[in-house]
Amino acid sequence: MNFDLQELSGTFSVTDVVAAMALSFILSTMIGYVYRYTHRNVSYSQSYVQTLVIVGMIVALIMLVVGSNLARAFSLVGALSVVRFRNAVKETRDVGFIFLAMAVGMAAGARFYTLAAVAAVVISVVIVVMYKFDWFALNVQRQVVKVQVPAGEDYSADIRDVLIRYTTEFELVSTETIRGGALTEVFYTVRLKKGTEPSDLVTALQERTSGQRVTVLTGYDTTDL
Repeated sequence: MNFDLQELSGTFSVTDVVAAMALSFILSTMIGYVYRYTHRNVSYSQSYVQTLVIVGMIVALIMLVVGSNLARAFSLVGALSVVRFRNAVKETRDVGFIFLAMAVGMAAGARFYTLAAVAAVVISVVIVVMYKFDWFALNVQRQVVKVQVPAGEDYSADIRDVLIRYTTEFELVSTETIRGGALTEVFYTVRLKKGTEPSDLVTALQERTSGQRVTVLTGYDTTDL
């Protein structure tokens, strides 16, 4: 029985393979460092950044395999369609980095080396500039103010005066009695004016409420005096 084995790697040279793999590795690594540098939240994952590098190189390899052969391209699509990923991407920004690594890998694998290098550098610079200058930031953070006042006394006017001075907007959420009716606890949602610290609001409210307990809850910490 005779087997006719056909070597297909002649469609690209060893130099093409080395260049595509090396360039995709270098550019994907650069993208990984840009991601790490511009990451803001606590959900940073080392494995995710390593995956960016791996994805870039794998996509470059796939592009070398596919080349200009349409039948091979459809075969790979069918083979890869059985892969299922169950890990949810924590941030929409992470998806952008995945697509960037894939695009760079595609360009390197298709032997568009200049395009891959220029695109990776330009997009990385744009990402760093957006990070440095905090583009499109919108401060919509609201605080919750909890004020305790002696029961039977009306401090609402005094509290409103302080809130008007230190906040751009406020809204009464609830009023309830605590400690067997000895105290009244009032909840407001507020948005502090620019440059105003929660401690400033706490101090001003305590001056109007006979030193009673005031709590300001923010998205990051609690100022409780």
